[in-house]
Amino acid sequence: MAKKSSLGILYLVGMALIVLGFCLPMFSGMGINPNGFKFINFKNGGFVSIGALFIIIGGIAGFVSCFVKMKNVNFIKMIALLVSIIGGIILVIGFSQNRIYAFIGKGFIKHAAVGFYLVLAGWIAGIIGYLSSK
Repeated sequence: MAKKSSLGILYLVGMALIVLGFCLPMFSGMGINPNGFKFINFKNGGFVSIGALFIIIGGIAGFVSCFVKMKNVNFIKMIALLVSIIGGIILVIGFSQNRIYAFIGKGFIKHAAVGFYLVLAGWIAGIIGYLSSK
């Protein structure tokens, strides 16, 4: 009997890193260390809020999909990962359009904190885990 690949667990770890990174400080600057939830503003909305919601919703959906037995679970995993990555792209676009966030985003990598790097590592691990488990 063939040994089953354990690389599928890499997708689960990637999604967990996205959720964990979103909860930890993502940027540091001007004496503040906002986590991903600080970017969600239901009152004013905007690209930053939409991007932040996509990141966390995609991460949670991908994490939960690892424990659900369904016929199309691989499709759901792909969609969850793509939603999270698209949320990151939307967040960066929102940073460039809002003056307050543009100030933080000027030194994007310089001001990045541990949460940002965990989300980035989660995306990479999720992509590798998804592609290798096919």
